[in-house]
Amino acid sequence: MTTRPVRQVLPLVGGTRPDDVARLRRALAEVVARPGPLLLPVAPGEDPAAVVTLLENTARPDLAERADVVLRTSGSTTGTASLIAMSAGALLASARATHTRLGGPGSWVLALPAHHVAGLQVLLRSVVAGTPTLVLDTSAGFDPEALADLLMGAGARGDGGARLYLSLVPTQLRRCLDSPRASSALACCAAVLVGGAATEQSLLARARAVGAPVVTTYGMSETGGGCVYDGVALDGVGVRIENPDADGVGRVVLTGPVLAEGYLHAPADATTSFRPSCAGAPHAVLTADRGRLTGGRLAVLGRLDDVIVTGGVKVEPREVEEVMTRLPGVAQACVVGVPDEQWGSAIVAVIVARDGQGLAAEALRDAARERLDGAHAPKEVVVVDALPARGPGKTDRREVARLAARALAQGRP
Repeated sequence: MTTRPVRQVLPLVGGTRPDDVARLRRALAEVVARPGPLLLPVAPGEDPAAVVTLLENTARPDLAERADVVLRTSGSTTGTASLIAMSAGALLASARATHTRLGGPGSWVLALPAHHVAGLQVLLRSVVAGTPTLVLDTSAGFDPEALADLLMGAGARGDGGARLYLSLVPTQLRRCLDSPRASSALACCAAVLVGGAATEQSLLARARAVGAPVVTTYGMSETGGGCVYDGVALDGVGVRIENPDADGVGRVVLTGPVLAEGYLHAPADATTSFRPSCAGAPHAVLTADRGRLTGGRLAVLGRLDDVIVTGGVKVEPREVEEVMTRLPGVAQACVVGVPDEQWGSAIVAVIVARDGQGLAAEALRDAARERLDGAHAPKEVVVVDALPARGPGKTDRREVARLAARALAQGRP
């Protein structure tokens, strides 16, 4: 298909290096103030020409004309990222709705890469609030002690009386809670948004026990970032469940002013999709997530394709992961299905220990069997140093499944 080129594209490096962040913030402020070049945040070290070429060869130049910023997914489901056309209006609607929900504008701390939607929204919320962005440079790795210094310094200065906000992924929150100083410093914040991946209830309980004002967020690049906070949609955002089963569980569908225009480029096997407005139905994002609405509150139960069928029984990985992360010494758990001749899929739990903890796979498996029925109890447990990740804080379940299969084939559960 022959297409015409999109308008001028402005690629800028994201990440967390202060100079790069400052340039991206200035460009973002200009984009939301007036139409201009199509802003394309890219990762540090990435060749922007390859992304620009893909963008210019897209079959949807009409979307590019309506967009102001190009966002990209993490590719955590399909392994290939999508390019998303996002308008400045949608990004601003998200930023303003966030401030309304949290109690007003404030100073934001950037601890996430600015080329991903969560980090980009931190910059935009700062622009909207008219406050400086406090940047934690994580290019050499996330340091909870450095975050503690930044938060405590901001708290001591008062920063003009502005409320202090922070956005983290669960892995960062976990590392903060393992540090007494960082745990205490979280209390300097008016809110600590936690999203990008599922957050175990045990981790939330630890955070709230030390007074950290955590707020769980649910959303995606297609929704301009988090649009459901602690299970309740932001103002203007609609949530419904499509084709619910007898338990009220089905695909999560989102509507509202925060949505992207659509995909400029998406892999053929993408599981999240846009439904254009027609016949009175609003523009909507059909997510790849399963959920349930109870009293207007959304519970996200996992990805549509995460459910494991073992011995004819459907197993929700999140349910098993919640049990595993409550076991002593366990920091993270990812539960996957590995092909098995007897069961169809065997439940395997891939575990990361807390710092300094030594864990025995067999002991963990026995402990899980005491707490779970036969279908849900892991057939094997694999202990690793870290879970494979794609994007900020997202576990790469495909790679975890491959890792588990290799470990079992080598006889090293």
